[in-house]
This record gives sequence, C-alpha cells and structure tokens, in this order.
Amino acid sequence: MNQDSIGSHHNLLIVDDEPDNIRVLSALLSQQGYYVRKSLNAQMALIAIESIKPDLILLDIRMPGVNGYELCRRLKSNLETHDIPIIFISALNQVEDIIQAFSAGGIDYITKPFKVDEVLARVKNQLTICDLKKKLIEQNQQLLQQNSQLEEEVRIRQQAEESLQTVNRQLQNLASYDSLTTLANRRHFDEYFAETWKQMMQEQKPLCLLLCDLDCFKNYNDNYGHPAGDICLKLVAQALDRSVSHNQDLVARYGGEEFAVILPNTDLEGALKVAQTIHQEVQRLKIDHNYSTVNSIVTVSIGISYQIPQPDTSPEQLLKIADQALYEAKQKGRNQYCVRVELKNKDYL
Repeated sequence: MNQDSIGSHHNLLIVDDEPDNIRVLSALLSQQGYYVRKSLNAQMALIAIESIKPDLILLDIRMPGVNGYELCRRLKSNLETHDIPIIFISALNQVEDIIQAFSAGGIDYITKPFKVDEVLARVKNQLTICDLKKKLIEQNQQLLQQNSQLEEEVRIRQQAEESLQTVNRQLQNLASYDSLTTLANRRHFDEYFAETWKQMMQEQKPLCLLLCDLDCFKNYNDNYGHPAGDICLKLVAQALDRSVSHNQDLVARYGGEEFAVILPNTDLEGALKVAQTIHQEVQRLKIDHNYSTVNSIVTVSIGISYQIPQPDTSPEQLLKIADQALYEAKQKGRNQYCVRVELKNKDYL
C-alpha cells in the first residue's frame, strides 16, 4: 500500500442490494486501506450504523423496501447520524434523479458503471472534508475553554480564530471545487444555479445555460489512457474558463466529460458568442484525437438554453432544455452547438 493512503483510520459502509456491486466496491476500497462494512438493505444498514457510526456511506438508490432516498432522509433527520456524508452510487442518471439525491441530503453522486479513479477520488475528497470538520470542531472547543482566561489568552484565542478561518476557507474550497479541473463542482453549480435563477426572476433579466460535452471522449480514454484523459479535461476546463468574461459567469464541471456554463443577465446573442469562443478555444488546443468519429482533434458539442425566469418556470426546465439542445447537437454530427428557447427549437451550426 502506498504512503498516500488515508484509509487506515476511516470506516466506510456500502449499502447495495446487488452482491456483485458490493463485492467489487468492497475489494476496491479495502485495497486502499479503508475498513469496509456491507449491508444489503436499509434495515441492515441502520443496524450497522447503530453499532458503529461510519465515516462515509456509499448508498444505492434502487433497493427493496426502503430505497436509498428514504434511507438518506431518515439518517439526515436523526441528530446522531445527520452529519454522516452520503455518496449515492446508482445507474439512474437522469437530471431528476440526481436532483432528488441531493435534495434528500446526499453530498455527491456517482453513476454506474463507475470509474475506479473517480470513486477513489470522490471518497478521498469527502473524507478529507470530514477530517477538516473534525479539526474545526476540536479547535472550536478549545476556543470555548479559553473564554474564561486572562488578557494574554485573548491574544491566543484571536490567533486560533484566524486559524479557524483558514481551515474554513480550505473546507469551502474542497466542498465547492472539482479537484481535477479546479472549476466549480456539481454541488456548487446546483447552488449557484438556483440562486441565480431567483435573482434573474426578481430582476426580470435573461439567463442562459450552456451544457458542453467532449466528443467521443470515451474513445479518447480507452485508447490514450486515463492519465492522458485527465490532462485533456484540465486543458479543456482552462479553455472554457477563458471563454467567459463576466465575474458573475460560472463555469463548472458538471460530471465526467461534461461541463456547464451559467451566464446571468446575458441575452441569446451573448450566449452564442460564448459558445463560438468555446469552440475556437478548444480547437486552438489541437489535442490529437485519432479515435474520434468527428475530427482528428478534440472537439466539443454544446447545448444552449435561454429564458427570462418566470414564477411558472423552474431551473430544472432550463436545464432540461439545454440537455435537449446538447442531444440535438450530438445527433447532427457533434462539434457544433444547438439552441432551444422555451421548447421552441432553433439551431445554429
């Protein structure tokens, strides 16, 4: 086991009704030094949690009896278990399923079939956050004990508070940004998207959303290898970040090889300019992709949606429209962008 392993002092609980899934995940995580326990259903999971509180739960959604969503809600409503981080691992990959998982209290979401590197990275990231939280609590308790001390100890408390602020900033960064690309992660995207939607509805200003997907990226990973794939994702992420110009714009890693761009107070013409810039910036990278069915270099397909938010519309609707536009761009040959405006289709090639 290499020295970077952090598993020796963490215990994990896998909850899945498929023995094969449990076997694969358990072996994978045990090899990293984690103490892994397994449950085939919600009832067994509750007994296991009562016996030994896990540091992290990997939870399937579709299970007989109590499903993953309900089990997550039960744990989050209990003071003894509400702080246990829960990562959903499921074959369900629709937007509604993912939103429901986060609404139930999940901290992250991995779709099946999962990638080994992705599972290990996300588990490690959440456990790092847990360790920082524990450190934060310990330091906070130390501060409370110092309240009754003399003037000299006030200076010590101020230093400790500065240390707490530093740890808190680190915690916020870990919770909000993708460790590979340093872009905003899916959780930060969901929060910012909901906040921006409300603001644009109050101000009656336009909101544009771009969903970007790397063309034939599975072929890229399969033939060039995952390390090369990670480098490709980093370079493309930087290209996307260069393509926006306003402080309120947000570029996020939406999942896997998919990215999202939120453009508040931006009309359709402005969104099209951003999409054009993204295409130019990605092509300017000239990343070889001899296994693409589209081009000899890495290219990107983009779906664009546009609305002025109204009380009878929702962020989920705008997201669904952008996803439909992205699907059309792929169906029409990829390496292009398509626009959907409130379900009325208009394509720009």
